[in-house]
Amino acid sequence: MSQCPFANFPNLIDPETYVNGMPYETLAEIRRSGPVHYMDGSYQGVPYWLITGRDEIDFISKHPKLFSSEARSALAEEYPEEELVLIHRNMTINQDPPGQMKSRKIVRATFTPAAVESYEQSFRQHAKNIVDRVASRGECEFVEEVAAELPLLAILELCGIPPEDRKDFFEWTNKMMFNQDPEMAATEEETQEASFKVIEYAMKLMEQHKTNPKKDIIGALIEGNGKDDGLSDDEFVWFFLMLIAAGNESTRTVTTQGMRMLMENPDQLQYLVDNPDKIPGACEEMLRYNTAFTLMRRTCMEDTEVGGYQIKKGDKIIMHYHTVNHDESIFGEDAMQFDVRRAERMPDLYNQHRAFGVGQHFCLGTHLARLEMRVMFEEIIPRLRNPKLVGEVAYTRSNLVNGIKRMHITFDPETKAAEQVA
Repeated sequence: MSQCPFANFPNLIDPETYVNGMPYETLAEIRRSGPVHYMDGSYQGVPYWLITGRDEIDFISKHPKLFSSEARSALAEEYPEEELVLIHRNMTINQDPPGQMKSRKIVRATFTPAAVESYEQSFRQHAKNIVDRVASRGECEFVEEVAAELPLLAILELCGIPPEDRKDFFEWTNKMMFNQDPEMAATEEETQEASFKVIEYAMKLMEQHKTNPKKDIIGALIEGNGKDDGLSDDEFVWFFLMLIAAGNESTRTVTTQGMRMLMENPDQLQYLVDNPDKIPGACEEMLRYNTAFTLMRRTCMEDTEVGGYQIKKGDKIIMHYHTVNHDESIFGEDAMQFDVRRAERMPDLYNQHRAFGVGQHFCLGTHLARLEMRVMFEEIIPRLRNPKLVGEVAYTRSNLVNGIKRMHITFDPETKAAEQVA
């Protein structure tokens, strides 16, 4: 096989590549050269196929027998077989059907559009309270004080967990999801300890359910939903771990990145101030432009052709969702630009991007995430006026999550009179 033409480019599964934010131009150059690329500049000793075409990602994602999450992992890293067996294959993100479908069937009913709509009043009150706490100060650390709050409160509320425990979950999920960043989790032991804390909490929830059963997500997972059996104790613990981590980090990330883009484009922010009914469409553009989960892995299970290339059994495949969502052939010549009005001229934008994945691992919480983003920005945009970045954005060192760990901002302090008008 010929040498990779991108041998001198940053390795796109090395977390160090993302330490200063998403390498938009590098990704664009690779994407524009074709949808499938053999990257022999290996990371952890294994070369891989980089997939940057939407059709190819859709094909791979919809054929789990050909392209497995379970054979190795859905994550880009290489793990010893013992660790795969003991840990990774217990998580739904690293499973294939039919095992992967058991918990999804149970939870799906909780996240239908109708069910999610019933949460709006509660979530909107949370969003108001979050902005209330910072609005009069004229400054805040946006990630921890604003963006992280609603996703955490929402998932904990749905699980029947007291809101005062959210700071613990904030720290635990940071260490679990951003374990490639030494500032977030200095050692592997810290990551493991955080995971154990969440597992202990899950076990406590199981015991509480036995003495005081409730009709919430936890109850459905343990008891089943009438049609599908509940999870075993082990299955419940591992699913809870994934639910808590993925259920708040992704929305936090897109909310923070969305706020960053609004500050960089004050004319677009003003458009939303003047046209608040356009905020839902703007949230869709935020999802597209800065996708929360950067990439996922699959393992080829038999010799297969993808995009005109022969991929061999056992080959490592990396699907780069972020760059697919900037594809000019799908989103127009200005796909590399952030535009809160894109959904106005592209009404099916929600169905065109791959911010929530596609296929067997399509995100179950899509409606929940959209609701959280909408009510949060419907509160932020009219109240945190003239926001400006203070200092530099601190990005996470991660090849999994397109995260920001700190973003200090200022804005016009809200007076009591202004609050009453709002």
